Amino acid sequence: MSATDPVPSVPADYERTTPSGAVKLPALYASAGARAATSAAGGAALSASRKALPALRKSPVGRVLPASLRTPGTGKVDGALELPRVAHVVEGLSADAEWHEKFCRVVHATPRPLALGSAETAVFSGALHSLAFPVAMSVLTRRDFPLPVLGMVHISNTVHHVSDVAVGERVTATAWTENLRAHRAGTMLDAVVTLTREDGSVAWAGRSGYLAKGVHTAIAGDAPRTNSEDDAPREHAPFEAPQPTGQWSLGAGTGREYAAVSGDYNPIHLSDPSAKALGMKGAIAHGMYTASRALALTGVPSEVPFTWSVEFATPVRLPATVTVAVDDDGRGAHWSASRVQVWDPRRGRPHADLRVAAL
Repeated sequence: MSATDPVPSVPADYERTTPSGAVKLPALYASAGARAATSAAGGAALSASRKALPALRKSPVGRVLPASLRTPGTGKVDGALELPRVAHVVEGLSADAEWHEKFCRVVHATPRPLALGSAETAVFSGALHSLAFPVAMSVLTRRDFPLPVLGMVHISNTVHHVSDVAVGERVTATAWTENLRAHRAGTMLDAVVTLTREDGSVAWAGRSGYLAKGVHTAIAGDAPRTNSEDDAPREHAPFEAPQPTGQWSLGAGTGREYAAVSGDYNPIHLSDPSAKALGMKGAIAHGMYTASRALALTGVPSEVPFTWSVEFATPVRLPATVTVAVDDDGRGAHWSASRVQVWDPRRGRPHADLRVAAL
């Protein structure tokens, strides 16, 4: 989904259902850990998932892991992969004022009024992603979901922020997955979430691209792969650093701080040992932390609908010092677009490129 695409909607052949059990991230990561002990899509995925269990036990998720996870299982799923044709619907979600304040503090966002002179606060767009994310995770941790969730890498995001949601306002989240596809480094898919009001209108919609690294397998409905374009070496234009406007100093605990407000305790973000257990070189910052912090720097005014998209390049290894460049096209009532680039100043490698535009 690009910023110019229409707001996504549930595919016509998908069943809508309410997820069973609590839609809370610690419990969902525990479910992912349970799955790691019993099943996975292929040997490589099974191995990676099992390695994540020690990291989960040491994280806040550990308290809800079942005792059976002390002994890994040996399950395996054979055959071509296919995404479940189902959308999870959860009603009555809202951003609590205290939680929203903590979230904004972690990502350095300044809360703003719902409208000029209003006493109500608009929920920061990055916080809306965090509010909706557990519902997406409830789809990703279904028993019939074919890929390992633990260690999955966030590649991109595109959001339609159609209208502001007030802190405390109740919305309905609808989440599903689609667009399963082969990638030179594994298998990719899109997780999509919409937040709607009581009248059914969409206030916010987000599409996240995820990569299951190392999972190379057949996809239902696809012809066998040979020398596809996705396998061919790709040429990228060399990164040319823009004029810096700021710098972030990110400590080793950045991933844990964001996890504490977002609930996203994916082990690749928590510590070097837990990240290495999943094949990473060390702990990396959450993609949505980087995106939210970049979005907080832009000049989007109140009451203006907008879209934002972010492409993630090299992960931000923690601890880190990164350089940032913010380019706003206008300010206040004259704002129309922004771009924020984040990169490694020592190696000259890009981390993230966020673009925002008025709808």
